[in-house]
Amino acid sequence: MTSTQGSDASVKAHSPDEPFTHRLATVADDVERFLVALLDETLRAGEIARPPRLMEAMRHAVLGGGKRLRPFLAIETARMLGGSEESAMAAGAGVELVHCYSLVHDDLPAMDDDDLRRGKPTVHKAYDEATAILVGDALQTLAFEITADAQWQPDPAIRADLVLGLAKASGLGGMVGGQLLDLTAEGRFGEVSLDVDDTLRMQAMKTGAILAFSVEAGAIVGNADREQRAALLRYGKALGQAFQVADDILDREASPEAMGKATGKDKDAGKATLVDRLGLEGARAECDRLVGVCEEAVAPWGERARILREAARFTVARKT
Repeated sequence: MTSTQGSDASVKAHSPDEPFTHRLATVADDVERFLVALLDETLRAGEIARPPRLMEAMRHAVLGGGKRLRPFLAIETARMLGGSEESAMAAGAGVELVHCYSLVHDDLPAMDDDDLRRGKPTVHKAYDEATAILVGDALQTLAFEITADAQWQPDPAIRADLVLGLAKASGLGGMVGGQLLDLTAEGRFGEVSLDVDDTLRMQAMKTGAILAFSVEAGAIVGNADREQRAALLRYGKALGQAFQVADDILDREASPEAMGKATGKDKDAGKATLVDRLGLEGARAECDRLVGVCEEAVAPWGERARILREAARFTVARKT
């Protein structure tokens, strides 16, 4: 069993009228504390050792950056449904660890070959490529360890549902498969031309699947029924698509300083984006349409869904 000894890993109480940006920042702080506790030097039951270099590089990859949008979505969805926020925190942290592992591997020279991530050197630049590969491997397996831990998810049916969902969202039919399609779109394996539908499919897998599962994880922890889960999945899928389109727009318009990483690389690499297919104005219109889909999906929850509605608007209005 994983323990977060010596650290308060609970979620703080929030006012229902709290401004969205403050709520996002406060939950991000809660998530940061949880992740710090997971990545300390304390040896856990069943572990032989925690190699210092590996732990240091894992902390470099995970801590001190990011909006923590994925765990935020899990926590806020569970909160809306009256589920355990501590259980949602652990489920969301599992998704965040998968996300961080994917960034470490995506930054490698064989993939996107990036030097900066969140305003600091990427793991293979701060350490070396072999360490970066092992960091990604370790973060992925730690994600499933946390998700399957009875300390956070006492109900075995919920644990199984979360593990299965995370595996599907992050694996060959989700994030990893989408990353392969992204490389294919660059022409790595021969000439290829992606139309709008192909681009949407690739983005739904590479970025959207994990974001959508973040919402679904909160629904699972919150014991949503079939109809509620279907509605929240519609929200999550539309949000994931909107996030990627907004990211493509930022890649064209934002500065490297604002983004904390290189920008304009997608266009230079010939990556498939909706900005290329629809133009900037068309991409912005698509973002607006997707926000409408998100708002319609959570309409049955009324005011309780305020934070999820604001999360959709924030996703397309963000500047980083």
